[in-house]
Amino acid sequence: MTSINKIKRSKLVSGPVRRIGIKTRSIAGTMPDGNRYESSLERDLMILLNFDPLVDVYTPQPLTLSYQMPDGSWHRYTPDGLIEYRKDIYVHDPRPVLVEVKYRKEFEGQFKNLLPKFRAAHLCAIQNGWIFEVYTEDKIRTPFLDNVKFLTPYLKQYDPDLMMWLSDQLSNLGTSDPKTLVASLYRDKWNQARLIPSLWALIASRQIGCDLSEPLTMNSKIWTL
Repeated sequence: MTSINKIKRSKLVSGPVRRIGIKTRSIAGTMPDGNRYESSLERDLMILLNFDPLVDVYTPQPLTLSYQMPDGSWHRYTPDGLIEYRKDIYVHDPRPVLVEVKYRKEFEGQFKNLLPKFRAAHLCAIQNGWIFEVYTEDKIRTPFLDNVKFLTPYLKQYDPDLMMWLSDQLSNLGTSDPKTLVASLYRDKWNQARLIPSLWALIASRQIGCDLSEPLTMNSKIWTL
């Protein structure tokens, strides 16, 4: 069972470069790993990253850039985070991602003002061999996030013996669904219910397969890995 390293710090940036305080128009807080966020959308992104076994380090406010507006004035811009991926397992695109997190409504009437800072971030990313991306709620708040929020607590609520029993039984079945799997081990519903936390823990820890891009139910397809 893996999550973002709680102690390891980035070797690419020295951030966070600024302190996140309490703002009247945003939701600021601290994640269990100590990372600070200043909006619920940033918090949700961190929840996803903590669940992703491919992610190695996430650094909020990783660096500050200078950029020039069309009127010639210079300004400073701090992107929201830098995502770094693990090097010991296969990642489709292992390049770090410099990320800005924004609600879609924040672009209304502001795109011309945002474009210069985004260009500066894009240039910085290219120079460092990274990618720059803007994440909106369309990318973050999906059924996958709902599943992650549901499954994460079960990483601490499992029985290793039951997990092994469930995993072995699923290997015998090949593919199944949660309802069928627990019913194949117990007939009575009380004992079936006792298996469920360990089954969710198997899915959360990627020890059995499940398409988490779709809403998770007792009828979701699951399979051995």
